[in-house]
Amino acid sequence: MSSGPGHKPILGIDLGTTYSLVAVLRDGRPTVLPNALGEILTPSAVSLNAAGEVLVGAAAKAQAVLDPASGAVAFKRDMGTDRQRIIGGRSFSPQELSALVLGSLKRDAEAALGVAIEEAVVTVPAYFGDLQRQATRDAGAIAGLKVERIINEPTAAALAYGLHERDREVRVAVLDLGGGTFDVTVLEIIEGVIEIQSSSGDARLGGEDFDTALARHVAYQFREKQGVDLEEHAAAWSRLREACEAAKRRLSASERTRLVLPELPLETGRRLTLDLELTRDDAERAWAPVLERVRGPIRQALKDASLQARDVDEVLLVGGSTRMPCVASMSAELFGRLPLRKLPPDEAVALGAAVQGAMKGGDRAVVDLVVTDVAPFTLGVATLAQAGRQYVTGVFSPILERGTVIPTSRVERYSTSSDFQREIRLEIYQGEHARCEDNVKLGEYRVQGLPLAPASEQSVDVRFTYDLNGILEVEVTVVATGRKESFVIEQRPGRLTPAQIEEARQRMAALKLHPRDALPNTTALARADALFVQLTGIPREELASAIAAFRLALEAQEPGPIADVRERLTAMVRAYRER
Repeated sequence: MSSGPGHKPILGIDLGTTYSLVAVLRDGRPTVLPNALGEILTPSAVSLNAAGEVLVGAAAKAQAVLDPASGAVAFKRDMGTDRQRIIGGRSFSPQELSALVLGSLKRDAEAALGVAIEEAVVTVPAYFGDLQRQATRDAGAIAGLKVERIINEPTAAALAYGLHERDREVRVAVLDLGGGTFDVTVLEIIEGVIEIQSSSGDARLGGEDFDTALARHVAYQFREKQGVDLEEHAAAWSRLREACEAAKRRLSASERTRLVLPELPLETGRRLTLDLELTRDDAERAWAPVLERVRGPIRQALKDASLQARDVDEVLLVGGSTRMPCVASMSAELFGRLPLRKLPPDEAVALGAAVQGAMKGGDRAVVDLVVTDVAPFTLGVATLAQAGRQYVTGVFSPILERGTVIPTSRVERYSTSSDFQREIRLEIYQGEHARCEDNVKLGEYRVQGLPLAPASEQSVDVRFTYDLNGILEVEVTVVATGRKESFVIEQRPGRLTPAQIEEARQRMAALKLHPRDALPNTTALARADALFVQLTGIPREELASAIAAFRLALEAQEPGPIADVRERLTAMVRAYRER
């Protein structure tokens, strides 16, 4: 287990946009733990069924395909914002939805390990800012988990990689393309020390965008033939995106596939059938603009590390979306070498989080591993600049530059802009632009009660302290008096107060969760129902018979026959989905 003597294991959790995983160190090796279905990937999806029960995972995802209003997916992209999702008439914040996923993973781990779990290391995209990281910690607290350590996803993958490569000296570029985010990290491994040299990325770029691009390509062709824009019809669009995700997977293994969607429901009451052949070339033309977005962070990460592509010894692909041949081809073109998949792409981040959990818990198996990280963003304050007789407001003044090794603490001195000024409004920003309005505002604080003095004699020292979790603390010192003020900015988009966290915990505890032991049956039916609407002809008739047989077995309430019929139904669904 990933713990020292007498300690409970510390989980490693990859809280993904599309799928989430939980892992732990066992006998010196990180291991992904299965969920209630015996699967290692849990869809990051939440829904409410007809009985008002909360479903998390595969059943929720399948239900959301048929009825988008009943579920929520891809809510990780809303972390750090005030956006609410309405599910079954109830409102949920991004933290609450993420907490339901974390809570499900926690219960899965407790069932697998046989012990109560209190603490976890949770991964986030390297390009997640302060607001999103704080929201992730809030989600953990709502789920009843102590999340004292947050680790960047590519850094976690590097840890899992470095565990087996600790005796080498190698420079590696980690390309982490998941369901909703993309990160690039350049690092060096020297005698068990993993030194992160640079990180870049896009917190809104991932497999979801490839799915959407392919769906829009198909919808355009359908509109040309039928005169109907499927993107304007929620249920039809949801089914199309789900079908395009499956087609994307098939096209990773074959050159062509067929997309058949019978009886797509339109909001006018009409039903139309889509039947289209897709080739890998068709798909890659549709994906070209998305793939071009992937190149930018790679070039930026190399530039920040002061390296050329040829200086990289190995390129490591992690994240499920790197299975797409076009991603591997693009990587080979940029770096002039074939990329590697030394770790299972879907599991690498969770495995590394488990290693970090073991390091935090003092596990002897990883005592010789050391990892350093860097700040992915520049952090600074808004200042006033003089241009001739004019003053320009909102000029960004960096205090902590991106690429700085963390944890770190940096200080800059600023003077007041007018004589006998009694207060300073300190505005904190994150970003790379010269104008504050183009960056992300983290918050503001007023330093009051300054001593009366001319502007030239009045100044304050502003210290930024950035920890390993990517959390920023600010301290202001009035130079004339030595008075210090440290602060955490509470009133920010997506940031919850302790009282709000407790309120959310109580609200989540009041929800009726679908019984864990019933999930295999519920999921099998939900997946079969979602597939049934996509089939035609004999396959549809065969699936209907299998669904009817399973429902009869459930009514008879005999565990043995239920398991046998469920297994046959699951195998049939898997076979038809892979065609």
